[in-house]
Amino acid sequence: MSASPTIFDRRLLRARRARARALGPETFLLDRVAAELGERLSAVLRQFERGVDLGTPTDALRRVLAASGKVATVVAAEPDARQQAPALSVAADEEALPFADGALDLVVSALSLQFVNDLPGTLIQIRRALKPDGLLLAALIGGESLSELRQAFAEAESEIEGGVSPRVAPFADVRELGALLQRAGFALPVVDSDRLTVRYPTALALMRDLRRMGATNILHERRRTPLKRATLAKVMDIYASRFADPDGRLRATFEIVWLLGWAPHESQQKPLKPGSAAQRLADALGAKEISTGEKAGR
Repeated sequence: MSASPTIFDRRLLRARRARARALGPETFLLDRVAAELGERLSAVLRQFERGVDLGTPTDALRRVLAASGKVATVVAAEPDARQQAPALSVAADEEALPFADGALDLVVSALSLQFVNDLPGTLIQIRRALKPDGLLLAALIGGESLSELRQAFAEAESEIEGGVSPRVAPFADVRELGALLQRAGFALPVVDSDRLTVRYPTALALMRDLRRMGATNILHERRRTPLKRATLAKVMDIYASRFADPDGRLRATFEIVWLLGWAPHESQQKPLKPGSAAQRLADALGAKEISTGEKAGR
């Protein structure tokens, strides 16, 4: 079996997140997602004994879970968890989980799994780590995020430098993620998304926020040379001319994709087997049934 392609430089990701913590992190997006995840979990009518917060860059999600009272024990799992020293933590990469099969009741994650190179493999590992009827609930950055910045960079680099380099990650869309949940063996998968528009005085202010989120370019195939001043100036001009509101502030779109899936269990609802219907569709619709090869009358 061939290895998954290397899309993200995950060592650089850890360095960028460490820099963000040193600068003073910008957490408004993560805090919003953590609160929403808590609300979604509150709609699940059951308690969870052992849960894992997988890769969430701050303790925002763990604080929400602690306040909810729905999870008895929450363990933080991320590569630098021990450096941040939460009460319960394990140093673990999202691509190589250390948990035994059937060890967990709940896995949650906020704005982390979009940077996994082998997302199908990670989802399979999560499903195996869950007990039967265990729950995965995660939020990822979606493919429509930062579309304005992507367009501005592509046009500016094409005009100033004669070519386009990878700048914004190719995040997955809703349909792809739904298929991945099914392939990983999750039952009752649900995928949905919502969009958040954040307004900034300049494109440079958006880039500063991304730096303080630890979310600047970590693509493996990124251009290694510094960004030219002329290119940056052109990016700002294009952004301001195309994506400004009447008051002059600039729009930045963040798409949040939500994943929910259950580890299979015999108690869960299952689709009916073909041919098991108690009533014919034609009878239910009050229509005449036409056999194969027979033409409908006019």
